[in-house]
This record gives sequence, C-alpha cells and structure tokens, in this order.
Amino acid sequence: MRKFEGGTTMNEQHSMAQTSARVVEALKAGRAQDAETLCRQMLVEEPSSPPFLRLLSHALMKQSRLSEAEDQLFFALKIAPDFPPLHEDIGSVLAMQDRFEEALPFLEKAVRLDPSKPLTHKKLGQVLAALGRGKEADQTFQDFFDKDPDREQAAVGLEHIRAGRLDEAEKTFKQALRKSPKNVDAMRLLAVLYKQQDKKLSDAEALLRRAVEIAPDFTAAWLNLGGILQENMRPADAIGCYQSILNYDAENTDAHAGLASAYAASGDPDKALATYEAIMSSKGNIAGIQMGYGHVLKTTGNQPGALRAYREAVRLKPEFGEVYWSMANLKIFQFEDEEVRSMEAQLKNPDLSDPAHIHIRFALGKAYEDQKDYANAWEHYDAGNQKQRRLVSHDPLEMEQMHQQLIDVFGEDFLQAHGGNGNEAPDPIFIVGLPRSGSTLVEQILASHSQVEGTSELPHLGRIAASIGKYRIDGIHYPRAAQDLRAVDWTAYGKEYLDAAANHRMTDRAFFTDKLPNNFAHLGLLHMILPNAKIINARRHPLDSCLGGYKQLFAKGQNFTYDMFELGEYYREYDKLMKHWHSVMPGKILDVHYEDTVLDLEGQVGRILEHCGLPFEEACVQFHETKRAVQTASSEQVRQPIYKGGLGKWRCYEDQLSLWKDALAPVIEALPAHIQNAGR
Repeated sequence: MRKFEGGTTMNEQHSMAQTSARVVEALKAGRAQDAETLCRQMLVEEPSSPPFLRLLSHALMKQSRLSEAEDQLFFALKIAPDFPPLHEDIGSVLAMQDRFEEALPFLEKAVRLDPSKPLTHKKLGQVLAALGRGKEADQTFQDFFDKDPDREQAAVGLEHIRAGRLDEAEKTFKQALRKSPKNVDAMRLLAVLYKQQDKKLSDAEALLRRAVEIAPDFTAAWLNLGGILQENMRPADAIGCYQSILNYDAENTDAHAGLASAYAASGDPDKALATYEAIMSSKGNIAGIQMGYGHVLKTTGNQPGALRAYREAVRLKPEFGEVYWSMANLKIFQFEDEEVRSMEAQLKNPDLSDPAHIHIRFALGKAYEDQKDYANAWEHYDAGNQKQRRLVSHDPLEMEQMHQQLIDVFGEDFLQAHGGNGNEAPDPIFIVGLPRSGSTLVEQILASHSQVEGTSELPHLGRIAASIGKYRIDGIHYPRAAQDLRAVDWTAYGKEYLDAAANHRMTDRAFFTDKLPNNFAHLGLLHMILPNAKIINARRHPLDSCLGGYKQLFAKGQNFTYDMFELGEYYREYDKLMKHWHSVMPGKILDVHYEDTVLDLEGQVGRILEHCGLPFEEACVQFHETKRAVQTASSEQVRQPIYKGGLGKWRCYEDQLSLWKDALAPVIEALPAHIQNAGR
C-alpha cells in the first residue's frame, strides 16, 4: 500500500479526512461533546496533528472550556509555529477571556502570515477597538471590508496545500487568476506552491514580481521573492526585496533577518554581522537570529563566536535541531557530554518535528564518531538518512538516462565538429566531483594565489544547460537540443555564464573558481561555451567519498546521498561520465586525489597551478593561513594545516559498507595502491 510522508497510507489519510468532516459537521450541529470525543479518538492515533488539536480546541470553546482550549492551541503551536489559523484561534480564545493585550500579537501575526482571511482582519479590528486604538481599528476594519471576494478562492487553494492536495491547489490558484488577474494572494500562493515542489521557479519569481508590482506593500510576497532569489544565488536582488519592505516597515524583523542573510551570501559578512547585531540589540534574543549570526561568524573563521551564538540559540529553543547540526558541521568541533545528553533527550520528545529529528540524528552521529563509538554513530547517521530520504525527491532512472544522453550527444565527433566557437575568456577554473571529496581544499589552495579569486558554488552552468531547448514545442530539450545550436549560440552562452558569475566577484583578480561539484555532468557543454576554462576533478577513495556524503546533511540538493544503494549507483554514474569526458577531451581535466594532496601537498599544489597556467606561490601551500569567507561544510577544515586523520575513515565503518564495497569494487581496484591503502 502506498505510503505518504510521515508514514501514513492513502487509506489512513482518507480516514482522517472523513473524521475531520464528521467533527466539523458535529460542531455545526451544536454537538460539541461529540466533536470532542471524535478529536480525542483521532489524537490517540495522531497525537501531533495540528488540525485535530485545533478542532479539539474549537469543541472545547463551544463548551466554554476556554482554558483547556487555550492549552491545546499552545501545544499545537509548538508543532506548527507558522500555521496562521493557530495564531488566529489563540487570539480568539484570549479575547473571549477579555485578555485583549495578550490576544493582539497573535492576531497581528495571523494577519502577517496569511493576509487573505477577511475574518482575521475583522477579529484584529475588534481587539484594537477593545483596547481603545480606534484609528488602527478603523483601518483594520477597512481592510476587512475591502477584501476581494476572489480571496476566498485563494484561501481554498491554501487549504488544498495544507491537506497535501497539490494538484488541486495549483488548479484552484490558476482558476482564481483567470477570474481576477490581479489577485495577488493567488499569485503569491501559486509561487509558494511552485517553490515547495522545486519546479517552475522562474514562473514563481515572475508571479511574485507581479504581485509586488500590484501591491508594493505586500510583505509576504517580498519575503517569498527574496527567499527564492537567495536560493538562486542572486543575493544582490534579494537585498533589494528586503529593503523594499524596510522602506515602509522599518521594524520588520523578518526583513532584517533576510537582509543579513543576503549580505552574507553576497560576500559581505561585515554588513551581515552588523545587521544581525542590530536586530539583537533592538529585539532581544531570538533563536533563529542567533543561528544566522553563528552561520556568518563561522564563514569568517570565528569559531568561538559561532559556538557562543549556536549555544545561545539552543538555550532559547532546546528542540532547535538545526542548530545542533550547525555545531556538528563545524567538523573540528566536539560536543560536550551535556549537549549529547540533551540531544538524546530531544529524540524522545513527542513534539519534535521531522526536520529537527533529522538534524539531531546527524549531529549525534558526529558526536559519537568523535567518541570513537562508531556503531552508535552509524545508527544515528543511518536513521537520519532514512528519515531524510522520505522527505526529498530523487529519481535514479531519470538521472541515468540523462547521463547516457550526455554521453551520446557530447561525443568526440560532435565536440570536434563544433569546437572553437565559444567565448575565449580564460577566467573560470571549475572544480567538480562529488560532495565531500576535497573540492573545498582545492578551492582554498587556488584562492590563496594572488591571481585567483575564490567565489562559491555557482549554479549558472546548470541553469544554462536547463535553458537549452526549454521552450521548444517539439519536446526536445537539453542535452539533445544542444545538437541544433549555432556557433553564435555557443559564444553567447559563454558570455551569459561570465556575466552571471561577475555578480559573485569582489576583486579584479584575473581568474576565479566555481566549485559546484555537480558541474561534472556538464563538462561537454562547458568545453563548448568556454573552451579556455580550466577543469579540476576532485577525487577521493570511493568508500570515503560515499561515507562523507552519507554523513552530511546538505542544506539543499544532493538528494542521492540519503540512500546507500542510490549513493553507490550515483558514484558509478559519476565515474562512468568522468571516464567519458577524459576520453573525448584528453588533457582537458586534471584529476586531483584528496589522498595525494594530503600525502604530498607541495607536489599536488604544483600540479594544480601548472594545469591552471599559474606560477608557483608559497601561499598556496600555506592555504590555511588565507583569510576569506568559506561557506561550505569544510570551512573550518581548510583553515587548519593538512592532517591525515581523514584518510581511510571508511575503515571505521567497514562492517556497514559491504553494499558499497561490492558495487564499487571495479573502481577501487583500478586505483593506485597508495590510495587504496591510505589510512592503514
């Protein structure tokens, strides 16, 4: 039987929907006790269900048991802190007890989270009036009366999203926009839906831009737009979004936090730190702000400061799993015993969300690994991966088909027939490979050179690939669509990449790095559009590479790493594709083994610089002394001198790795003996 997220089956979801309908029917009929009984029965099976906790509170309110209703709502809020109806209901139950001052912030937040509900505006106006704030009440009532009837259709779509009926939600929002093309709520919610599904992101951006054009003070749309732009590596544009909010709402904490995060992503950590410190000065301690502050301190190399911020965030919010993982992700950091006990205790917390559970599992894996308790460490890593895999999407068959198409299209004959047409700029140095295989170390070596700027993991090559043939009506897309490109197109795409990458450059150095590992799939395209770009393939013993990926909880992407079988298959696909690129572009790609770099740093530095056409500089050997912001998981490791402790780490987990050992045996056996034996 098909399973859904959280482990519920289709039948179970249908049963929950039927019970919910019966509860609503009982409430409408005035049978509050029957509704209460149904809710409590369902909560035995689903104790952390915000919808049923909310329905239970309604049943209790109908019986004038207001304090009990209040308790249920605050419990539900711990599970779903950003669920607008909970804020509205808490405001209502407090107002029903004449606790208007306490009710006000909850109703205000309900409006901020979901401004589409006329009734919420009405309730807010009533509370403001009760507090004697007549002018504000009048404005709020005006908002209520001005609500477009079409907003109700957007609200219906929102309910579809919350119930997991995503196709129905999309249809509803589109119907609303056909009926009223200026329905900004439908625009925003459709964009949010696209973002949640990680599809049609350009359409999502267009919808949000249209919404804020129509309603320049639409805070939620500006925040959503800023978030999408940041994820698409356009921090400068995101900064503009947050500043647009602050122009008319100077105290908006979410906008200040977004601005700080965007400053950090744009390579301006000083502004990011100053913005976070200003928020803390005016708003006091907020767990999420402390975490963001810690992230920026980490990228600048201030590990003690980052730890203080992370620990303060945990003190404010003990169930904040993401912070525990952020601490673990410092890599060279070790948890204190009390922190390990606290994480173990949180795993027993029935209110712990799935993301928090996953973050804590990965953090505990790191904690027990540092204690050399590898069996316990593996148990946590494995549990975290299995839970995370259920929350992400990865289609191995689709990936294999894409890789085969790349091999078929970008063959030797095609490259020779169409070569020499791209942009001739020699500026970029691409560092590719698999995650946790030493790419950050190679980047740090190069960024220590006086002629090289280290940028980041840039998404632009992949975006260019995805755009080729995107709008063809015959259904032929990349990579097959590349066969129809003209000489002028290859040159134009090269310029497009360079223009996009320029937004991430902060210096006038001659060369820059792009270390997005996944670019290994697009090296044929890269060679066509930027024939003079340099390419370095960061490699590592396959078992250490797979293990490193399996121990890492990635902020975004790399969804193939959360299942052992899929990860092993992905490595085989990577190896096959890299062999193809070496075959059709001999001498173009330099393989740099992590093991060789650790065992012979100066020799490998020489190879890397020679491949890039750069003179030798001692600073590249002393890479750990280079001061620069590093945002990847290895940020703290590359600030330390070379150490051999990471070689052959897989041997600590050898009993659990038989699947990879069998699947990758041909690749391992082809390695030089000193790499096979590294770490013995």
